[in-house]
Amino acid sequence: METITAESYMEGLYADDPVLERVKEVIRTHNMPEISIAPGYGRLLTMLVSMIGAKKVLEIGALGGYSGICLARGLKAEGKLVSLELKQDFADVAKQNVADAGLGELVEYRIGEALVHLNELLAQGERFDFFFIDADKVNYPNYLELAIQLANPGAVIAGDNTLMRGKVIDASQTKASVQAMRSFNKLVATDPRLESTILPAYDGLALARVK
Repeated sequence: METITAESYMEGLYADDPVLERVKEVIRTHNMPEISIAPGYGRLLTMLVSMIGAKKVLEIGALGGYSGICLARGLKAEGKLVSLELKQDFADVAKQNVADAGLGELVEYRIGEALVHLNELLAQGERFDFFFIDADKVNYPNYLELAIQLANPGAVIAGDNTLMRGKVIDASQTKASVQAMRSFNKLVATDPRLESTILPAYDGLALARVK
């Protein structure tokens, strides 16, 4: 008998999203990591982008476009999502999936090291209203700092996988990625430039508003 968790119960209240289910299937057929954001958090991203009226959104880590679709769905027609992705082949899949979802005109992909692109955006004077961080965990603290610097007042920063499947609360886990995530979580909770909370459902999601 399948164990029902709080998450699976909540997800069972919602009908499957055919667009996002197709994205997961495309990711699977391309042998990409099946690590897209949880459906409940995907809905939350759409809601938050819409609720704050975000016009410019920055995504760090595109993977197959699942989160990009969720973010773009919350944008107005004149909105823009800039998505940073290390791997060209991942970005190609994401771009096609977003286009197939009818949102391609809202999204721009930039390929390569995220820190390089973030510093370039900062030097260009770009500013954003919403950030979603879901990339290499070692750089999460660096991504947070640059997001704060790139933020318009009141911008929202979301960071996925804050629990790392329980590793962050396991004292025996000492890998650099786990230590970086612990540092990220602490910074989200204590940085005086932010007001925040960290949600413990699924694999954890940090939410912060730049003052």
